[in-house]
Amino acid sequence: MTENYVRIMVESLEKKKAILDEIMEKSKEQTEILKAEEFSVDDFDRNVEEKATLIENLSRLDIGFDRMFEHVKEEITSDSGKEQYRTEIKKMQQLISELTEKSISIQALENRNKQMVETTFKNEREKIKAVKLGSKAAIGYYRNMSKTNFVQPQFLDQKN
Repeated sequence: MTENYVRIMVESLEKKKAILDEIMEKSKEQTEILKAEEFSVDDFDRNVEEKATLIENLSRLDIGFDRMFEHVKEEITSDSGKEQYRTEIKKMQQLISELTEKSISIQALENRNKQMVETTFKNEREKIKAVKLGSKAAIGYYRNMSKTNFVQPQFLDQKN
């Protein structure tokens, strides 16, 4: 039974590695979206949603791995278990090391993307503000110009 749990744990780590690879690709795609001449909100939203789904899957794998580990913890950490599952433990250690490296790389890329998002949104807000100011000026000009041909009523004082 423990052998099955250990095998499932290794498979879980391999799936986690594949998901982290996908997240890395989505993060790189997000960088390209942010660097594009025309910022596409739809592409950005789609990318964020896809990454959120991958992160949910990653969380489920983490929870499953933790549960499996709790079942076999005592057996595989004992001296006889360490010997019996030596290759699987080494494989898990290698995978965990790779996962840690990938997580650090993703985190660095996400931090860069966050800065780019803040800059992009700031620029978009400034564009919107400029358009609003331009519209406001045009409306003000129109109002002023429409009043130029208007003569205020004048009353004549008829007192002598």
